[in-house]
Amino acid sequence: MPSTLLSPLGQKTLSKTTMQFRDDVLRGLNSPTKAIPSKYFYDQRGSLLFDQICELEEYYPTRTETSIMKHSARMIAACIGTHSRLVEYGSGSSLKTRILLDQLTELDSYLPIDISREHLHATANDLSVEYPNHVIQPIVGDFTKPINLPKTSSPQTKTCIYFPGSTIGNFTHDEASELLHSMRTTAGERGSLLIGFDLHKDKCILEAAYNDREGVTARFNLNVLSRINRELDADIVVENFEHNAIFNEQAGRIEMRLRSLCNQSIRIDDHFFHINEGDEVLTEYSHKYTVEGFTTMADQAGWSCRGVWYDPQRYFAVMYLEA
Repeated sequence: MPSTLLSPLGQKTLSKTTMQFRDDVLRGLNSPTKAIPSKYFYDQRGSLLFDQICELEEYYPTRTETSIMKHSARMIAACIGTHSRLVEYGSGSSLKTRILLDQLTELDSYLPIDISREHLHATANDLSVEYPNHVIQPIVGDFTKPINLPKTSSPQTKTCIYFPGSTIGNFTHDEASELLHSMRTTAGERGSLLIGFDLHKDKCILEAAYNDREGVTARFNLNVLSRINRELDADIVVENFEHNAIFNEQAGRIEMRLRSLCNQSIRIDDHFFHINEGDEVLTEYSHKYTVEGFTTMADQAGWSCRGVWYDPQRYFAVMYLEA
C-alpha cells in the first residue's frame, strides 16, 4: 500500500507519487520559463494517445526505427548475445521490443520499466501470453531516478539496456549525458546499451511530425492538463489552451508548448497562477543529433559504439554500445 502525505489543505491524503507530480508541476509553473515535465504525459490515456501518434503518417520516428529493427534485428540480437537480460527504459507498449524478442530466443529475461502502472502491467500480461518461454518482469518506476534491478539469475548474465523511440532527445544535453552515465552504472562492467535517436533533418519534416493534421499530438499535449485537473485538485479550463510545436534551430530541438488563448487564472490545489494571452508552457523538447555528436557524448559517459544502423533516408539511427 503506498504511503500517503497530507495535502496543504489537510482535506485528503496524497501518495508520494502524486506529491512528486504536484511538486514538479508547481515548481515548473513558478519558473521563469513555465514548464511541465514531459514524463507526466503518460497516464493511461496519454500512453494510448502516444500509441496513436506512432501510427500517424507525419510521425516518421516510430516507422523508421521499426523498419531499422525489422531489417537489422538478427544482427542486433547477435550483438546482444545469449545469457543476457533486456531492460527497457520507458517501455510503453513494447511494440519494437517484440521484434527483438522474436530473435532473442535465449534471453534470460525481459524487464520493461515504465511510469504508467496500468499500461505497463497490461502490456506485460500480453507479452507473457505472446512469449510464454520468456521471463517478463515489469518494473513500475521513473528511469530518470536510480533503479534497483533484481539480481540476475546467474553471475554470467549480462544486462543490455534498451532505450528506443528517441526518448533521449527529451533531455537537455547535460541531462542526457547524466542519464547515459546512470545507464552505464546500471548495466555494469559487461553491460551494453541499444539506443535509438532522431537525426538532424529538414525543419519542415520535423515540424510536420509534431503538428499532425488529425490533431492527435494536440490532444496528447492537452491531456496533461486534464491529468492535472483529475489528480491534483486543479481547476484548469483545457479549452483555454492550444498546442504549438516549433523547431528551435539554434538549440537543435523541437519544442512542444501549450499556448494560452486568453488572460486567465488557474488553480492547482491552493495555488493560483495568472497566465496572459499568448503565454506558453513548455511541455516537451526533442533534441536531434548527428551520429558523430552522439558517439562523443556516449564515449564521455563510458560507452563505446560497436554498431550503428540507419533507415534508407537516414532520418533515424539505432546504435549498439558496450561498456
